[in-house]
Amino acid sequence: MKQIGYYIGAAAIALGAFTSCTLDAENYTEKSTQNFPKTKNDIAQGLAGIYQNLNKATATPQTTFLFYSHLASDEVLGGGGPNDKLMQAMDLLMNFGTDMTNEFFIQRYIGINRANSLLDALKNMQLNATEKAQADGEARFLRAYYYYELASMYGRIPLTITSEAAKPVQATPAQIWGQILLDLKTAIDEMPAQNTSTTRIGHVDKYAAEALLGRCWLFYTGMYCNGDQLADMTSTNYNPLTEVTLPDGSKLTKADVIAYIDDCVNNSGYTLVPDFRNLWAYTNRCTVEDYDYTKGKNLKWAEDDNAVNPESMFAIKFSKYADWNDSNIGYSNQYALFFGVRGQGTNERTFPFGSGWGAGPVSPALVNDWTVTEPNDVRMKASLVAATDEYPSYALGGGGEYIQETGIYGKKVMPVTAKKSDGTISVSFANIMYGTDNWKGNAENFQLNNINDLVLIRFAEVLLMQSELKEDVTGINRVRARAGLTPIAAYSLEALQNERRHELAFEFLRWNDIRRWHIAATALEKQNGVKIYNNGQQTNNTPHGGGYAARYNATAGFAKIPESQIPLAAGADGHIDQNPGWAGGSDYNQW
Repeated sequence: MKQIGYYIGAAAIALGAFTSCTLDAENYTEKSTQNFPKTKNDIAQGLAGIYQNLNKATATPQTTFLFYSHLASDEVLGGGGPNDKLMQAMDLLMNFGTDMTNEFFIQRYIGINRANSLLDALKNMQLNATEKAQADGEARFLRAYYYYELASMYGRIPLTITSEAAKPVQATPAQIWGQILLDLKTAIDEMPAQNTSTTRIGHVDKYAAEALLGRCWLFYTGMYCNGDQLADMTSTNYNPLTEVTLPDGSKLTKADVIAYIDDCVNNSGYTLVPDFRNLWAYTNRCTVEDYDYTKGKNLKWAEDDNAVNPESMFAIKFSKYADWNDSNIGYSNQYALFFGVRGQGTNERTFPFGSGWGAGPVSPALVNDWTVTEPNDVRMKASLVAATDEYPSYALGGGGEYIQETGIYGKKVMPVTAKKSDGTISVSFANIMYGTDNWKGNAENFQLNNINDLVLIRFAEVLLMQSELKEDVTGINRVRARAGLTPIAAYSLEALQNERRHELAFEFLRWNDIRRWHIAATALEKQNGVKIYNNGQQTNNTPHGGGYAARYNATAGFAKIPESQIPLAAGADGHIDQNPGWAGGSDYNQW
């Protein structure tokens, strides 16, 4: 069965009130900052609590940065049913309700507070130097990752790096991203030069920190290359920064980042899976020979039977620990459920892709562009499925309730089904691969049984970052060779942009890419007028709130800060100001 998620989950639950404190006495029944952590095992539990925040946010995926960044990008539309207005609002860069992303905001600061508490405690602990450095580095990585999501989503956010209570005050982008980069640089410099993907499953290592540093560097130095005002961020001028001052006064340069990325490429031990299709769960051994697209092609999923994916550097782990308890829902991949096929009534119609809520229908503009720029790219059919072409019985309309339907689904993050020995279909291949026993919830539950990893960083992205930073074709051509494509002779930004778009489609990266390259408004406008179906009736995708470009230029792509958070910061020592573009005219009512 799936093990890692269970152990991390159990440890996190045992953690209890890690961030609470007692007034004046030792508490022997509850872990707190007064008596925790003290031992090596305590540190392991503390780290588990920080990692567990990845799962906790996944319990409400529709509020998260990953979900928002995907639907807001030019890869997909909003989708869902007529009452799923939050999905459509995110696609249109509009608002629905006062607090549509509040749960994510809360959860990420819980994760940050847990990281701060452990980092504060580690300063005074007597521990093996290597173990201490590893724990400190992991906590810094996770704090940096949580701030990366928050800063990407909201822009100016409260920044705290201590467990001491304080009124939240919005920091500048330079302060926030400087701290993110410093945390990652510190983690890289202190963590052992060891690939831990097989020895400490579910934990990050030095090389994952190098990869995330590269991603954060590229976003900050691109997005803010003209300044941090709205006009600067929405300008079409793109001339990335080459040096950043960190909070400790040191400088991080482009050359430094290149050295870290080169180290990751040359020494990490991570590598490309030989066949691109083997990265995705539909090639699992229980499904692969029953799916016409993969049958007879000698494909084998990189994660079959809990195998370690050599390309995966950082992932959210899931397990059979999932049930309907609020603390446990996130141990199932709720993103897969939300992006699942809507309203077909039976899994036979769209085998091997299972049922879900129909969020994120793929924009036909992406398919059109891809067909023109790389018509022989195996990654297109490996990454998306045109249901109306592949499944003759696919019924447009989602059972009468489906908005912005295109009939095209991204295949990378979807429920994947499998056939049982009697020919009937299991809602998830996990029930066959790992058995139907030991589920904390129920087997054959399409809402809880998606438990394959959600990979957040993979080695192919590192290779493409290497090419982008060094402005050469080495990394690009390694990625292209895996896809069976001819090498390109000379580097260009356009070639790099196309390669990232094709290799990393539907992996929650496109949104920040088009923002940092200062092409977002133009890219988003391609969604205007594409053919869609609303409740089964053909129509065209029409602008709301002035249109995609207008909404982007009004907001720079930053989401509305949850309204309930603003008064919490009010007072002499704290404040949070709402982001631009979220006053009158920003609310979405209906299609």
